[in-house]
Amino acid sequence: MTARPRILSGVQPTGNLHLGNYLGAITRFVTLQQDHDCLYCVVDLHAITVPQDPAALEATTREVTAAFIAAGIDPVRHAIFNQSRVPGHAELAWIFNCVARLGWLNRMTQFKEKAGKDRENASVGLYAYPVLMAADILLYRADAVPVGDDQKQHLELTRDIATKFNNDFSARIAEKTGRDSYFKLPEPLIQGPATRVMSLRDGAKKMSKSDVSDNSRINLTDDADTIAGKIRRAKTDPDALPSEVDGLAGRPEADNLVAIFAGLAGLSKAEVLSQHGGHQFSTFKAALSDLAVEKLSPIAAEMRRLTADPGYIDGVLASGAERAGAIAEATLRDVKGIVGLLG
Repeated sequence: MTARPRILSGVQPTGNLHLGNYLGAITRFVTLQQDHDCLYCVVDLHAITVPQDPAALEATTREVTAAFIAAGIDPVRHAIFNQSRVPGHAELAWIFNCVARLGWLNRMTQFKEKAGKDRENASVGLYAYPVLMAADILLYRADAVPVGDDQKQHLELTRDIATKFNNDFSARIAEKTGRDSYFKLPEPLIQGPATRVMSLRDGAKKMSKSDVSDNSRINLTDDADTIAGKIRRAKTDPDALPSEVDGLAGRPEADNLVAIFAGLAGLSKAEVLSQHGGHQFSTFKAALSDLAVEKLSPIAAEMRRLTADPGYIDGVLASGAERAGAIAEATLRDVKGIVGLLG
């Protein structure tokens, strides 16, 4: 029997999971589990590259775990765990820090964006974040990684690190394993265009947990009335919906609401417009509200039920970490032997 390809996916526990997280990542994770062996990681070590409130970090780690399960990820068939429970992530990251080159990291655009003008005061962890991401992926020898546009550069770095490790230690790898290389080069997993969810208040900005206006996003924990109210107040323009996708050009708020409907319904934008083209937004928003409540309310209710039982959540994370740890320990044992670390 052919082994199923292994996938690693991660989400930061930074609070206020919203519709963008759901349509852009979590729904894809649910789909992936049908044909892959999946490791779903709550990347808490990545989260602390910027200041976090410790109690809030614990709560949001459990919240992300609850969202995974509530959305349909099976914690029995697939490992759900928080990154810090598997020490191999940090250990392999240090070894990779000694393989990666400063010039590579200096080219990472996400650090420049996150650190802004005050780079001298950014943490070393934020700078080395992509090396930890490489360790996350290569620790489990993942075949492929689902990546968004903002992570493609980090996956390229992962492949560079794997290639350099394989080249630098080629003789030792052959001696210890009988193979030409140790790390496979993970491929980006392309699942078709993700739903890019924009702010309900400004169609030119991504939906974000950091937006000061809660009306700019639909949180996964929002109840039915709150969801309906936010959609009703969402910014639009005065024209009716077009019947063709080309008619959404230059209308970012209209395009966003159509994209959200399409993502929730599993349709293309063209299919949505074939049903709702020519309708006024008052009519379309009512239909979108009904759909969003139908899809999201059960997830919100299940998240509330799960987070009310932290013992269960912690048990899921512990069980997932045990399974992930078995893979990680085997990789680290090999890597330490190749590098020359006794133990």
